[in-house]
Amino acid sequence: MHDSELAVDDALARSLIGASFPGLADRELRRVHTTGTVNTIIRLGDDLVARFPLLPATRAEVETEGRSLTAFAAASPFPTPLPHGTGEGSDAYPSAWSVQTWVPGDTAHFGAHETSVSLAHDLATLILALRSVDPGGRVFDGHGRGGDLADHDAWVTECLIRSRHLIDVGRATALWAALRELPASGPDVMSHRDLTPFNLLVDERGGETRLSGILDGGGFGPADRALDLVAAWHLFDAPSRQVLRDDVGAGEGEWLRGAAWAFQQAIGLGWYYKGSNPEMSALGLSTLGRILADPELSSLV
Repeated sequence: MHDSELAVDDALARSLIGASFPGLADRELRRVHTTGTVNTIIRLGDDLVARFPLLPATRAEVETEGRSLTAFAAASPFPTPLPHGTGEGSDAYPSAWSVQTWVPGDTAHFGAHETSVSLAHDLATLILALRSVDPGGRVFDGHGRGGDLADHDAWVTECLIRSRHLIDVGRATALWAALRELPASGPDVMSHRDLTPFNLLVDERGGETRLSGILDGGGFGPADRALDLVAAWHLFDAPSRQVLRDDVGAGEGEWLRGAAWAFQQAIGLGWYYKGSNPEMSALGLSTLGRILADPELSSLV
């Protein structure tokens, strides 16, 4: 999926685990096949998981992620992994890596829960809980999504060019031109910053789909208050999106700006992962389909 991607087979994983965590050396290893684009995931027994970055990471970066995970777990009303420790790299694998606790559950899917009002309520509960955490004077750190929409113009333009065979690029270009102008609707708030379906765990209870866990909370930090609203566009049809919108209390500007962030994320998924990660590509195209079909967004063009 990436240039210079780091590979970790089971033998190398066991060697790295034994060197950094001797007490875990004899645990059963079970590779977890995910749609993720950042780590190779290998379970260690029943309660732990090793996460090996696909691109090199420093020990400081991995430990920063661990501190954010701890803060996220304290804020989240739903189960989420906690850091267990940081592993050292080697000549064969030149990167720091981590061990975290394992949270059971089934990964949400962008096509499976479109009408789930219960899941929309749960996601709103999560977003409001994260927003209730005091940022402590911190603001968006400038990395990834969550700052100025117009900062992403060059990337979006490249993606539009590369998506001509996948979407109505004329409509998408016109919509981005309108979305990028939307002002922030308030100060930065604490945010998960990547609420895609693949970072959400769900289960079925009483005939309803409920949120049972949140993954990848290591990016927890201050960002545009609209950023976590991307989940509505990745997952739901219009009525269920409205449930989440009402629960969160998002005004028009905030809601449309959430759609803008969903657009910015989705436009990079369809073409980029079409060959290397078909499920991630399909997520992007599904989200763009919802955005381009929405009457409120169409009225901006």
